Amino acid sequence: MITSASNSKVKQVVQLNTKGKARREKGLFVAEGLKLFREVPKAWIDSVYATESFAKEHEDLLAGTEVELVDEKVFGKMCDTMTPQGILTVIRIPSYKKEDLLGQGQAPFIMVLEDLQDPGNVGTIIRTAEGAGVTGIILSKKTVDLFAPKTIRSTMGSIFRMPFIYEENLSETMDWLKKQGVQTYAAHLKGVHSYAEENYREGCAFLIGNEGNGLTEALSERADHLIRIPMEGQVESLNASIAAAVLMYTAHAQRHQ
Repeated sequence: MITSASNSKVKQVVQLNTKGKARREKGLFVAEGLKLFREVPKAWIDSVYATESFAKEHEDLLAGTEVELVDEKVFGKMCDTMTPQGILTVIRIPSYKKEDLLGQGQAPFIMVLEDLQDPGNVGTIIRTAEGAGVTGIILSKKTVDLFAPKTIRSTMGSIFRMPFIYEENLSETMDWLKKQGVQTYAAHLKGVHSYAEENYREGCAFLIGNEGNGLTEALSERADHLIRIPMEGQVESLNASIAAAVLMYTAHAQRHQ
């Protein structure tokens, strides 16, 4: 059992929780809690840590898994949450190719996220994307770290099933999407048509911009269509994850009529 906070394994977990550079260099991230442990593909697991009380209570669940037991107080220091459940999993960061985002046997349905900064927004979009049948997600390099603890928690396990790539140059990505026959739709205040007036049954991609500034002009100009979400009252725009959800489920409804 690990009983000291100065243990090298404890220090590594703390680093993975707090430093994006450590996650990138080691190719690892941390997922806290029972739900994420249950849902992570076993081949992705690097190591598992649990408190003694958790291990005793969930003996059947942990059977066949190599688990490092950790003193309760030390375990608390390894966690990002205030009230840990007693288990955390260190996971290998998956790697995808662009082609993995196109789906199998269906029209591609892609989300493009440009410079989003809120981990909760990005995690929620990924979770909603899985529910709406999105085939893949493209993120700009300046978008928040997908593997930060809050982002991971917000995905509620969808991170294990949603293909994604980070792209340095989204303009080049737009060229690639066009070659794949994917129509791009930018959620924009200057949108000509309401989002509900378009046809999303074929290959499509929605572009979602930064929470405060929206899409950059350079990217929105590359979109095939500028669309708007009509607003009543004095509301100017929706939260990024809410806007994304509205668009994703509109496409989902069209594709399942």
